[in-house]
Amino acid sequence: MFNWPSGKRPVFFILKKAVSAGSGTAQQTYMFKNLSLKNFQSACCRAVPGTARLLFLPVATLLTVIGFVLPAEAQIRMGGSKNQIDISYTNPKRYEIGGITISGTRFLDPATMKSITGLKEGDEIQIPGEKISNAIKKLWDQNILGDVEVNITKVDGNYIFLDFKVKERPRLSKFSFRGVRKGVADDLKEKIHLIRGRIVTDALVKNTQNVIKKFLSEKGYMNATVNVIQIQDSAVTNTVALRFEIDKKTKVKINRINFEGNTQYTDEALRKKFKETKQRRIWRVFKASRFRKDNYEKDKKSLIEYYNKQGFRDAVITSDTVYTHDSKSVNVDIKIDEGNRYYFRDIKWTGNYLYDSKTLDRVLGIGKGDIYNMETLNRKLEYNPSGMDISSLYMDDGYLFFHVEPVEVAVENDSIDIEMRITEGNQAIINKINVSGNTKTNDHVILREIRTLPGQKFSRSDLIRSQREISQLGYFDPEQIGMVPVPDPEKGTVDINYTVVERPSDQVELSGGWGGYYGFVGTLGLTFNNFSARNMTKLSEWTPLPGGDGQRLSLRMQANGQQYQSYSASFTEPWLGGKKPNSFTVALTHSKQTASATADLGVSGVTVSLGKRLKKPDDFFTLMNSLSLQRYYLHNYGLSGFTFNNGPCNVVSYTTTLARNSINNPTFPSSGSSVSLSVSLTPPYSLFRKNNNFANEADRFKLIEYYKTMFDATWYTPLAKNLVLSTRAHMGWIAAYNNKLGIGPFERFKMGGSGLSSINFIFGYDIVGLRGYNDNKIGPAIAGSTDVGAGTIYNKFVTDIRYAVSTNPAATIYVLTFLEGGNNWGSAREYNPFKIYRSGGVGARVFMPAFGLLGIDYGWPFDVLPGNDGAQFHFTIGQQIR
Repeated sequence: MFNWPSGKRPVFFILKKAVSAGSGTAQQTYMFKNLSLKNFQSACCRAVPGTARLLFLPVATLLTVIGFVLPAEAQIRMGGSKNQIDISYTNPKRYEIGGITISGTRFLDPATMKSITGLKEGDEIQIPGEKISNAIKKLWDQNILGDVEVNITKVDGNYIFLDFKVKERPRLSKFSFRGVRKGVADDLKEKIHLIRGRIVTDALVKNTQNVIKKFLSEKGYMNATVNVIQIQDSAVTNTVALRFEIDKKTKVKINRINFEGNTQYTDEALRKKFKETKQRRIWRVFKASRFRKDNYEKDKKSLIEYYNKQGFRDAVITSDTVYTHDSKSVNVDIKIDEGNRYYFRDIKWTGNYLYDSKTLDRVLGIGKGDIYNMETLNRKLEYNPSGMDISSLYMDDGYLFFHVEPVEVAVENDSIDIEMRITEGNQAIINKINVSGNTKTNDHVILREIRTLPGQKFSRSDLIRSQREISQLGYFDPEQIGMVPVPDPEKGTVDINYTVVERPSDQVELSGGWGGYYGFVGTLGLTFNNFSARNMTKLSEWTPLPGGDGQRLSLRMQANGQQYQSYSASFTEPWLGGKKPNSFTVALTHSKQTASATADLGVSGVTVSLGKRLKKPDDFFTLMNSLSLQRYYLHNYGLSGFTFNNGPCNVVSYTTTLARNSINNPTFPSSGSSVSLSVSLTPPYSLFRKNNNFANEADRFKLIEYYKTMFDATWYTPLAKNLVLSTRAHMGWIAAYNNKLGIGPFERFKMGGSGLSSINFIFGYDIVGLRGYNDNKIGPAIAGSTDVGAGTIYNKFVTDIRYAVSTNPAATIYVLTFLEGGNNWGSAREYNPFKIYRSGGVGARVFMPAFGLLGIDYGWPFDVLPGNDGAQFHFTIGQQIR
């Protein structure tokens, strides 16, 4: 900048020296007067840094040649002819700071800015010198300023007064996106983490651009561009609005994946090992072929892991290239060095005293000549979900401090020798059991299910089993049940910390349906799965009912006005007496069906059950014994196929059920099985009566007799992560002790449709679903009618594949596809297990703790059934047993 006094030649020259600081520059102002060419050039060279001197030196020379020839000394002048400072770069002067001021601030605190400079009154500085440059750099390093300028405001003898003039960076007032739809913009807002009022820096803008580009690249838009426009906000001083102008371009697909160097496997075989990175194919529908770098890196690792599993321990990707094929796609070239395939040769054990080498070899299950696979080796050493492993052998016997380290001791040609170095340690005794996270459930409910007890030897299998038993309670999120052993090697003990996360377990059933003959039927059900009877008198424990003791209280009402009403209540104590897992259940039922003002059918019943957890053959078995009393009363009510319509029918039955349940998760089972066999018996009255010839059917069925056998089995097999195969078989048979008497009008099987019990249980019917067919429409034909009756023998077989979309405890969701078949016969003589009605379809299930399991299926019938409506939807509530 030049200052020309009126009517005179230039008498001084002001040079603003750029001071490098961060991503911008600050200024240091010097004013030169009466400079000679030589001194002016020298001053410029010192004031102008770096390569800028090469450009500035000729300019300085040119100014001198055209008339700006000034006297020999350099000076700085403040405001006028007074208080001038002589500056000599060859002979700098020293001053004492008399005062420091900060100007230009709006939001920042001047006192804080002053302290950041590192300068204070009384400090001695040199002009020219580095202290002022350092002060500017310190201010700039805060990344909150857009410009810094230092001016000398006053010189008083040996005292100098400085002013730091700063320009604050603008702050963010708002931001917006252009070029993307609202859903994408909302996702970007979550990613970029911009906050209003934040200082807008170059780094902030650049980082935000990179986050947006990465997000779009993960969606397949590798060529997307992001421009940032800063708009001054007129509403608030020194604020800006950022507008991100996005051009996504087109999605980048993968045209082709090429491999080089692979001799053992074809290109197509290797492409299949890429789970997420797929090349474009016309028939590929369910897996996109877009290129995402993060998925590509994971797939490269998966490829090498595959080679390692096949014995190629030295396999590496030597190079890979992603390059443009056209504007919409890329090619991927991968060069592989497969190396040699290796095999296990000799496996030796050292440090083993408890078990001999032959025993360890048998458990390990790896022999000489097997393909070298470290993943398989580590699984059989540490944790083998499908069988025994070395760690379980030791840890199930208390050796918590056990450790085994496989070491390659020899590699010759294609063979590898392994030495298993074992440290057995001492047996660990369980010291303390701690439970945390149970905000509602009482400690004793959890502790009584735990298999790891203080004073016992540590056992890893007991630890895993304890996790399952806690999960089976249904009160906690099965995905978040934690088990952390805390060993103390010095004392030879271990504390075990269990952590749980409570989830709602009470359920509400509120539904309505159209029941044909009965019209609209409404249902209200309440189930309290974690009830506490002992706290019934403590109003402070009611939320809405007292809970935490693991008892179960269920109340249910179903009605459509006066025509049909049903009430039921049940209570279960899973640990009767509190010391052993012996369950006690009592259930009360009452139902009434009105056909007309003078005709009705009622049934009342009570059932008492005692259950016991068995230890043999293993402790997955349970035995349940029940005694049930039911009384039917007919008042002018006609029963199909029977001639009596007045009088009581009494049923006294004893049921014993042997069951084994080893499923791992009650909400979405992925492994294990559930098998049950039950036999129900009534007293064989006809065997004790001398005369079984009754005058009428009312007397004949006053005491009903029969025996009944039920079998249900389900197996779960994991196919992949969240993908499970379920296979089921269900069978039932009801027969009479005396064929002349028969089994009475009530106990029967109904088959078809969703399997919901509806209101048929008033007749004692077991409802068996068969999707794709109408409700209750599969059974023995009734002579002279298009309708079907209830059967006395049935079987059903189901196969479905389930995929968990969400395992969130708030809403577990899975979809499924199924094949099933079954039939229902009137007698054992008619039974033909090969004559079944088959169907298939798809469905979905949603488990919400408050409502239980809700389902919808769409089934296609494969066989012709007279009167069937064809493919249809079915709705289900609760876990369908049959």
